[in-house]
Amino acid sequence: MTRVEVEVVNELGLHLRAAARFVEEAGRWPCQITVSTTGPAVDGKSLLALSSLLARRGATLNILCDGPDADAAAAALQALVASGFPATGGR
Repeated sequence: MTRVEVEVVNELGLHLRAAARFVEEAGRWPCQITVSTTGPAVDGKSLLALSSLLARRGATLNILCDGPDADAAAAALQALVASGFPATGGR
């Protein structure tokens, strides 16, 4: 089990596009991923659940990964959030 904390740095917070990027990255890992701010943890692989956090810029995300590749998953998700969810591809 690996737990990391990371501050949401992008201006719009964890808006739908950023949450979709998080869910896409989380889906690449075989471990269970949960995310919380100040309330209950939600499934980090669910766009609806993740967007329900309403995490604004400056909020701290607590990411918990449990299972195979938990350390690598936590590091990848922490880096994604810390980078501000940069655009990919043609977007």
